[in-house]
Order: sequence, then structure tokens, then C-alpha cells
Amino acid sequence: MKKFYLKSMGCKSNQFEGQIVSQRLVAAGYEQVRKMAEAEYYILNSCSVTQTSDNEAMYLLRHAHNTGLTTILTGCIAQIEKEKLLSEPFIDYVFGNEDKFNLSELLAKEEHFAVKDLTGETEFCKVTLEDTTKTRISLKIQDGCDNRCSYCIIPYGRGKSRSADPDFIINEINRYADSGYKEVVLTGIHIGLWGKDRGKNIGLELLDLLKEIEEKTTIPRYRLGSLNPHEITPKMLDFLQTSEKFCPHFHLSLQSACNRTLKRMNRHYTVEYYLDQIEDIVSRFDKPFLGSDIIAGFAGETEEDFETTVENLKKSKLSQIHTFPYSIRKGTIAEKMDGHLPEKIKAERANIIKNISTEKLHEFLESNIGSKQEVLIEKRPDKNGRYKGVTRNYISIRLAEGGFNTLKLVQLTKDNILKL
Repeated sequence: MKKFYLKSMGCKSNQFEGQIVSQRLVAAGYEQVRKMAEAEYYILNSCSVTQTSDNEAMYLLRHAHNTGLTTILTGCIAQIEKEKLLSEPFIDYVFGNEDKFNLSELLAKEEHFAVKDLTGETEFCKVTLEDTTKTRISLKIQDGCDNRCSYCIIPYGRGKSRSADPDFIINEINRYADSGYKEVVLTGIHIGLWGKDRGKNIGLELLDLLKEIEEKTTIPRYRLGSLNPHEITPKMLDFLQTSEKFCPHFHLSLQSACNRTLKRMNRHYTVEYYLDQIEDIVSRFDKPFLGSDIIAGFAGETEEDFETTVENLKKSKLSQIHTFPYSIRKGTIAEKMDGHLPEKIKAERANIIKNISTEKLHEFLESNIGSKQEVLIEKRPDKNGRYKGVTRNYISIRLAEGGFNTLKLVQLTKDNILKL
């Protein structure tokens, strides 16, 4: 039996797809191992969102090759760079983002390269996950992106926005619920675009899907993946306020807190708009978790621009900020912009935002002390007999008592909240 080791980088969609790849290989007679030293194949399901992730991918593949493994590169780097990757002596196979689901067949044919052109692809690739060993599960409902943010290479790796049909999504969620799952996370490359590709006459949008999930599924809880600010409409918030299944956890794809920078990024909203929106969300829900993405040191970002971002982030009611230094992506509009900053300055700015995030998270967790929250216990007892769970508003909890894969009402304290 051939053995493989698989590593998935990047977003939740990529993590979900990596699970599908593993599942299909095991079904085809391969054995998945947890240690590289036990494997024959090293499979890297790559991410190309930054130059850092590209560099990490090449390092991992080179290391695997040097230890004697046959290397297989798939994911966004494979989709974007294509045949040229085969010239690298440490890469044996290159498979695209949809070709990876047929990996066992390609290996059987000894095909070393297969990258389907996704440029004009209009059909969502339906893949299902059979794993029932966990408590929370992701469901990919959308792929691709129609936006052309000036810094982003991902549309070249994923193609146009393509939506899973509602019946498929509802059936998958109910199948997960029947298998014992208590929570599903709706993921995609840009889930705010869900339904937009299905025709003007159909007129579907994400809110329509959420209403169907509320009415037609038996899953107790669901979360939303990342959304652009203008995709969280007042109508959507009106509905989510009344939902019995929705977890009050929002992740806003902000990217900057300076209007001048947002314009250069080709982001179609203002800081004032989303700060007001955050206030609205906080007023509607009981202690909602508000995560965000911020790129530090974008091309042309002046010291004044950065100071504006810092001040706006500090006064916002965000719970946590995921930040990383801007990375030049070949082929993007931003690559040719002026004002690219030294790596040292970008890293320094990212660290300042990380410190703000640390303070924000601490404040958010402290504000939850004394509240009662529904906790999904998602880990079996550790060696000390303690259980780990997650609240609806995305706080990790450690408990002395519980039951794996159960929902439990818990009063939050300084002692049972992790990271405090």
C-alpha cells in the first residue's frame, strides 16, 4: 500500500479541499500517514496569497525531495505557475485546483502535469466530505472571485465566481447533521458572491441561502466565512438577529483602515462605512466576535496613511485583527504601482497592528466574563481530564466537565476562557 503525507496551506477552502484529496486517496487504496518519514509521496496543497507562502511552499517541497519523497504540488501555486514548475528538480508532479480531486487516477497514469484552465469555467465543482470524526465541519459553497483587487493574485488561481446550487448545500448540511455534526462553517473564496453567477432571473443571493439553511436543515449551528463589508446588508442583519442557528461571529475582509489606501487597493467601500457597520452589528447582537484582515505596508502607504489606519483600528470595536505585510504578486495591478516599501517597514507596521489586535482580543474576552454562552465541546478530554469547546461567539473554553460533541450552557470565567 502506497503511503502519502499531505499538507494544506492557506484558507479554510484549501483546508477543506485537502481533506477531500486525502479521503479520495484513501478510498483508492493509499494510506495516509502522520509522519513524513513514513511516506512515499509528499503532497503540498499550496496557497499563493503572499510571496511568503510561495517561498514556504518551495522550501517544504525541496526539503521533502531531499529526504527521498516523491513530491506533488497542487493548489493555487500549481494553478497559477503551471508547467514552469516542472523545471524545478524538487517537484515531480503538478496538478491544478480541480485536477487534485482526481489525483489517484493521474498517478496511476503517471501523468506528471494536469492543470485545467479555470478562466472560463462556469460550473461549481461539487465535492463531498465523508469524515465524521469531528464536531465542526466546513462546507465549501462557492469558488473563484470576480473582483480585481489591485494586490490579489487569487482570481488567477481560482477563476470566476461559481456557486454551489442550494439543493446541494442543504443536502450536504443535513447529511452532516445526520452524521452527528453540531456546526457547519460556510466557506469559499468569496462567499459574498454566492448566487450572483446563477442568472439575473433567478436573483439568488447569500441571504436567500441563509433563509433556506434556517428553514430546511437540522444543523444546530452555522458560521459564515469572510465577507466584504458591503455584503453584510441591513436585511441580512435583520434576518440573522432572528436566527436560531447563526453563530454571532463575523469576519470582515477590510484590508485597510485608510480611505486613500482602500482606493489604491480597488476596494469599493470607505472606512466610515464599515466603522458604522461594526457599531450596528455590536448593537444588534450579544457580544459578537468581529474578526478582520488588514494588509500592512501596501504600495504607496505613507506614514500618515498608516497612522490613520492605526487610529481607526484602535477606535473600532473589532475583536481581533489578522494582519500580514503586503507582498508583491507578479501580474497584479499593484505590482506596477509606485511607492513600494522596504520589507523592514512593512514588518514593523504589521507588528504594530498585531499589538493592537492582542489588546482588542483581551478586551473582548474580558467583556465576556460572567456571561452564559452555549459551548460546543469539540475535543475529547486531555491527559488532565479537561474538555475543550467553542462558544457561538468564537471563544475557546476549557472545561473540567462535559461530553464530547455536546452542546452545554457555560458561565464564562477568567479561569475557563483560553488566552486570558
